[in-house]
Amino acid sequence: MKSNFFSSSSILKKFLVFNLIIFLFLGIWTYLYLGATKPNLIKNRSNQHTRIINNTTDHINRLNIEFTKENATEFLLSTRFLFQNLDRVQLYDLNSNLLADTDTLDLAQDIFVISQDVQETSIDASEENVDATESAKKKESLTFSTDNYVKTYVEKNINEKLIISETINNNFYVMTINLVKSNNQNKGYIVVSEIANDILIAVEERKNFILRTVFLVALVILIFSVFLNKYILKPIRALVLYTKAIKEKDEKIDKHEKYFLRKDEVGQLSRSLNEMTEDLYKRIDIAETFSSDLAHEIRNPLTSLKGASEVLENTSDSEKRKKLIKVISHDVERIERLITDYSQMLKDEASLSRAKMTKIDLSSVVNSVVEDFNSDLLNSKKNIKININNSNLNGSKLNVLGVESKLEQIVANLLDNAVSFSPSNSKISVLCNIKKKDAQLIIEDEGPGFNEKNIDKIFNRFYSNRPEKFGEHSGLGLNIVKNIIELHGGSILVSNQTGNKKGARIEVLLPIYK
Repeated sequence: MKSNFFSSSSILKKFLVFNLIIFLFLGIWTYLYLGATKPNLIKNRSNQHTRIINNTTDHINRLNIEFTKENATEFLLSTRFLFQNLDRVQLYDLNSNLLADTDTLDLAQDIFVISQDVQETSIDASEENVDATESAKKKESLTFSTDNYVKTYVEKNINEKLIISETINNNFYVMTINLVKSNNQNKGYIVVSEIANDILIAVEERKNFILRTVFLVALVILIFSVFLNKYILKPIRALVLYTKAIKEKDEKIDKHEKYFLRKDEVGQLSRSLNEMTEDLYKRIDIAETFSSDLAHEIRNPLTSLKGASEVLENTSDSEKRKKLIKVISHDVERIERLITDYSQMLKDEASLSRAKMTKIDLSSVVNSVVEDFNSDLLNSKKNIKININNSNLNGSKLNVLGVESKLEQIVANLLDNAVSFSPSNSKISVLCNIKKKDAQLIIEDEGPGFNEKNIDKIFNRFYSNRPEKFGEHSGLGLNIVKNIIELHGGSILVSNQTGNKKGARIEVLLPIYK
């Protein structure tokens, strides 16, 4: 099955094809537009001629002019105000004979003026006559014969206006021929013509303008295509290759760190992809390390379990058998706890990655968990009381961005740890406060505190400071808490209380969300 071009091709190819289509339509439109420009301009010029023809016809009918050479010439001389300077008006009789021509009238007027000058200044008469003759010749060279056009009009019996446009003697002429009627009788023909080189100039100017515009558009598209390829598509292709290299586990991965500095969407995508990749590798490393650690932690109780079961099989001493059964029970409990906590940790990380974080009042969460713990401790033989202090908040909320169930888990795990280490008839202090731009949670107990030598191992997986309670705890509690806090963008610090106070101090910082 052939793939669709627009679904499989690169963005650059799609962009170029799209622009090619635009240029194709633009070229077709340009061809049609330029093809219609000249005829429209000729039509408009002929409409001007038609107005002159109509006005002239009205005057002929109103004055009842006879179509004779004398009357026609006299009429054109008396009605010159009707005609524009560039218009040439000619009158023909029904036999296609020329009766009067404004160009001829112009020549006659020039000669008339010359004769006036000769009477006044006889010395320059010969020079003026020469100039008049040259002017007449020049005038004649600029005119052209319309007789054949009129004869064609008559022979074809057109009976409506005829528009003619031709290039004659390097000049572009537009002429309009029409019938002159009076009382529904044909009297003759009128021809209006002029040199319309301005039409050719206008067409050429429009053509050049369109060509310049198309060239400019093409240049802009070319520049944009280069920009698109260099600054957008090339980085995207590089990032695609980057993801493929990650998939194929290529050790020689080019991170394209130059794109990280960009402040646009490409830079954001590059940074996000890099962060995602680093987080992925981190998770893989953690999973591998954790699996190895878990195997090691399980191997110890399994070894003990195997040894105890072998001894149990070969002994008949009831007391010894009880001790061995107790050891086996502890080993099984230890393995069960490891598997349960490990499974819960994976579930927590998975659910947290999918969960949508919302604005939550941390002080309210702490109050709720503390209340539940105090209720449970009422029936405890240890007589431990948890006191909470929110006075520094002055009744305001301590809002953070997070998952409520996970925040409850953090507080519950830390309080459970504090209770387990606290002696009987002791107190646990819980403080909610604001520290710069963070929400602060402090939990202090009156227990033995942390072993200063091993305080840096507190958050290590499978580390436990309860050798006497082997099997009851997996050593994952604080590590799970730390992971949840970091996934919320926070941090956790542990220390021992100073001064006259003794016991452990745990401080949690989470970014305040406004």
